[in-house]
Amino acid sequence: MATAIENAARPGRSTSQADEQRPPERGSRRPLKHGERVDLALLALPTFALALAITIVSTQLGEVSRRYTHQTTLIGAIIGGEGAMALWVPLIFGSWSDTVRTRIGGRLPFVLGGGIPAAVLLALIGFVHGLGVIALVASLFFFFYFVAYEPYRAMYPDMLPLAVSGRAQSAQAVARGVGTGCALLGGGLLLTIARPLPFAVAAVLMIPALGGFVVLLVRRGGLVQGQRSPEGPAQVARRLPRLLRQPALRAYFCANALWEMALSALKAFIVLYLTLGLGYSLSTASLLIGGVALVILIGAAGSGKLGDRFGRVRVVAVALVGYGTGYLVLAFTTSRLVIGAAIPFVALGGGAVMTMAYALLMPLMPADEHGALTGFYSTSRGVGIVLGPVIAGALIWGTRHGLFAATQGFQAMWIVCAAATFASLFFLRRLACAKDDQEGREANANGG
Repeated sequence: MATAIENAARPGRSTSQADEQRPPERGSRRPLKHGERVDLALLALPTFALALAITIVSTQLGEVSRRYTHQTTLIGAIIGGEGAMALWVPLIFGSWSDTVRTRIGGRLPFVLGGGIPAAVLLALIGFVHGLGVIALVASLFFFFYFVAYEPYRAMYPDMLPLAVSGRAQSAQAVARGVGTGCALLGGGLLLTIARPLPFAVAAVLMIPALGGFVVLLVRRGGLVQGQRSPEGPAQVARRLPRLLRQPALRAYFCANALWEMALSALKAFIVLYLTLGLGYSLSTASLLIGGVALVILIGAAGSGKLGDRFGRVRVVAVALVGYGTGYLVLAFTTSRLVIGAAIPFVALGGGAVMTMAYALLMPLMPADEHGALTGFYSTSRGVGIVLGPVIAGALIWGTRHGLFAATQGFQAMWIVCAAATFASLFFLRRLACAKDDQEGREANANGG
């Protein structure tokens, strides 16, 4: 078998990818090959570690920041720093990883070069004091997180064919769900013991997971990465408007931004909603959130197979209706019974949407621009991640003495989540129409 070092310098795609460039037809499925199962297992290591790290920061940073300010708009802006970095870091480093040639390929140097500093900064968040210093360290963490994450994410389409993209994203979502669930369940519990503990534990787990992934992948061999001519940062920045001129990609960009807007608003304030709004202790809130994470895993695990069988757009559309309805119910009640009935809709729908979001993009990717389009993906995420916490924080602050005084305003975040979710249905419909038009033109061009 060719080594990863040899293959990393070889342009093109793997044989399995070349044979399966076209998206699978609805209902077509085949068993995963042994090599594909191994690739999925390897790719799960960074997924788990990065999901654990980013969820610890996005959910616990609000609790830490609240020790220095009660201004929820400011807290939202600090947490929204993740989105500010996602607006530009992924586009540059994702594209750069398309062009780099090293002894271990183009993606892996970024996984190490971004992942190790991110782990160090993650640990520091638990030890530094002062709102300004916390915001600075968190911003640097977000920067290096995306330096590592985008080139890693581009390895999915590098290593796996489109025929299994739904199941690949489902497998990734399960690994991400495990990492997210551990962070949601353990983050608050560890924070009640000592402030540095959740951040330090996540950092300690992050380094061996990323390092082990790189070592195992190089030893196993078989990594293939498409190459394109080198481009500077200005050329990369100019590529985004060009991509947005394509109707399918433009619709996807807006839909994905709205999905992330809902999710980021939820993650930023869910802990404070449960503790300050509903009066639960931090440890109880962590247990409740951890239980919900298990339901999210169910939605994530099943949606990939459903997407491959019935069509990804159809599965996402159904999930969004349940997802948005659950949010809407939560915006108008504080009844524990009604909240308990609505949460499964949010969890199952959210798990499906998080799983299928990237799978919807994969068929739109040119073979030599996986890094660029994963950067495009995270730029769209960045728009939502910036807007979600800031808008939710402002709405919480504005309703804390009025409409939602019973929950100190935190109930207002559900309005942001519901509005973003239902609005995304319009762009999902536009995406489906644009893809149908594009496939029709390609069929006519090919004489079919």
